[in-house]
Amino acid sequence: MKKLCYTAFVAFWSSIATLLALHVLAAEKEATSATTAKQSYTLAEVARHNTQDDCWMVIEGQVYDISAYVERHPTPPSVLAPWCGREATEGMRTKGYGRDHSPNAWSMLSDYLMGTLEE
Repeated sequence: MKKLCYTAFVAFWSSIATLLALHVLAAEKEATSATTAKQSYTLAEVARHNTQDDCWMVIEGQVYDISAYVERHPTPPSVLAPWCGREATEGMRTKGYGRDHSPNAWSMLSDYLMGTLEE
């Protein structure tokens, strides 16, 4: 019985420690994202990054560098290529055939946020 109690005690506190560590790591990631998202870019600057290897997009007024994601996107890279260096909100909202991207896809964008589009 002592072993069972001890094991439960250790498992409980290990779980608590893990949750706290994850919370701290998530807060650090949010702080990093907020720090990098302070710049603003013109559409002309975004337009210079118009290849699959150097792909910036403007989505709902935010500038994203998705170069590292292009190869991991579920569709072939050629589907994203026409949106590189451009305003791509339509592509995110319609997927090219009228269906919006999933909430998960929208949340993934925060990893690639660089700043905002200048008016």
